[in-house]
Amino acid sequence: MKAMIFAAGLGTRFKPWTDKHPKALAVVNGKSLLQRNIEYLRQNGIGDIIVNVHHFADQVEEAVIKHKGWGSRVQISDERREVLETGGGLLKAKSLFTPGERFITCNADILTDLDIRKLIRYHEEKKALVSFGVTNRKSSRYLLFDEHNRLCGWRHAGTGEEKIPVPGPVLLPRAYSCVVIFEYDIFRLMEEAGFSGKFSLIDVYLRLASAHRIMGYDHSGDRLVDVGKPESVELAEKLFP
Repeated sequence: MKAMIFAAGLGTRFKPWTDKHPKALAVVNGKSLLQRNIEYLRQNGIGDIIVNVHHFADQVEEAVIKHKGWGSRVQISDERREVLETGGGLLKAKSLFTPGERFITCNADILTDLDIRKLIRYHEEKKALVSFGVTNRKSSRYLLFDEHNRLCGWRHAGTGEEKIPVPGPVLLPRAYSCVVIFEYDIFRLMEEAGFSGKFSLIDVYLRLASAHRIMGYDHSGDRLVDVGKPESVELAEKLFP
């Protein structure tokens, strides 16, 4: 199984570090976020990894070469021309994946100890197109699920805006953990739905939710830190020594 780490973002919330460096190379207890995610994937049996790059792309590439991929085979998906967000970045990297083989994605700025093997088993049991980790934590945006943990919609906690393609009597809010298992058919479905250029995976999930099984795997209780702002590094260093 291959994995993709999304590392192309501008990291605007992580200034001043991102004025001169990519966010993926921010350091937590002596290791960059990128290194920690590559090691996390290796610990879960995944050593064939794609990393997309845009902001200070040369620095990411140089770090991968210098450290010999931290023991993994790392391929670069180049987004220097334009950052494409998660959905566009995934679609651009299509040629780097193995046709017909499921794969995993995660975000460079999320640290977690979610057990990927358990997520894969859950994905297989549910016969899902997409399965991703979620937790019962406070967030500015929530994904909404029915009582069987199937995706129904999305809600912005601040504005109250909702997108609910699968209405139902029960809508359970959960926060997205950004560790995702995909069936390879996701590429065909994105293309058939007209997705291209710059777009978010959340938009893909919501577009496909009514016709396909998109499942949330609740791993509340596991360690998870969104290293979105410089002040979150302190919490990350407490949880991830």
